[in-house]
Amino acid sequence: MAHGQLKDQWGRVARKLRVSLTDRCNLRCQYCMPEAGLNWQAREEILSFEEIFRLLTIFAELGIEEIRLTGGEPLLRKDLEILLSQIQSLHFKKVSLTSNGILLPEKMPALYQAGLRSFNISLDSLLPERFAKITRRDDYQRVLAGLNCLDRYPDLEIKLNTVMIRGFNDDEALSFARLARERNWAIRFIEFMPLGQGDGWLPQEVVKGAELKAQIEAEFRLVAVEAAGKNPASRWHFADGSPGEIGFINAVSEPFCHSCNRIRLTADGYLRNCLFSSQELNLKTPLRQQATSTELTNLICDWVWQKEAGHQINQIGFERPLRSMSQIGG
Repeated sequence: MAHGQLKDQWGRVARKLRVSLTDRCNLRCQYCMPEAGLNWQAREEILSFEEIFRLLTIFAELGIEEIRLTGGEPLLRKDLEILLSQIQSLHFKKVSLTSNGILLPEKMPALYQAGLRSFNISLDSLLPERFAKITRRDDYQRVLAGLNCLDRYPDLEIKLNTVMIRGFNDDEALSFARLARERNWAIRFIEFMPLGQGDGWLPQEVVKGAELKAQIEAEFRLVAVEAAGKNPASRWHFADGSPGEIGFINAVSEPFCHSCNRIRLTADGYLRNCLFSSQELNLKTPLRQQATSTELTNLICDWVWQKEAGHQINQIGFERPLRSMSQIGG
């Protein structure tokens, strides 16, 4: 892999790329999309595997080291293992996938065969009735089945992503911590963020990571492993040596924009240099108009250079992105 750099005007260098494969999902999480779903993008509007691979080849040459496949629900994308096998030839340091886990039992053998070893599974409650409320689907047992099927593969990295919302699930921090210890999983508590126009976000519903940490330390003392920076989560181990890990992604209360090294490619081929940006770069059109690799490289580098200093969530005048999380890519 070549050693190019995707540097922005503030001196940050992009090393991680999140690639959305679809805007479709088999859940309807309240903070992600309306109950009726969205106007799904037509198949011809979504990048093909060939188009994704061509762009990933360019990103690899520009120094991207880690790829995360997202959605929507990426496991809804047919023959995903074909793309995974192609990605392996680019020799990224890490390739991971974010999923709700529902389709893992049937998909996992092919995913593993294609070399996938890192999973982030979204799970916002350990109580079935709460899960059904937040996702608007009664699929809690299917998610558990998906998580349990991962036990057959001992060399996996498994993280649980949990969005904490005040008055809904903010009393479950200790339950998740106990689960981390029992299963040797990494739990990532994510502050509720304003995404899209209809997520119902209110500032008072944000549960700060510091508050959750205090809840956990009432029973389990935590030892710092890594501060948020090159990774969005601060990482903590249990002081008594128990397995498992706790992480806090405090994007609202403790923004880490100054060290952000992530960019995003939407399923329909737009490059976003910030999750909360109101602007996107259309890569699909030049890609389909047979732009050269040099032309695409220049477009990408120029766009990343323009990356904003920060997301401004806590500042007057902040405007939410027009797209929902499912349309942007988780």
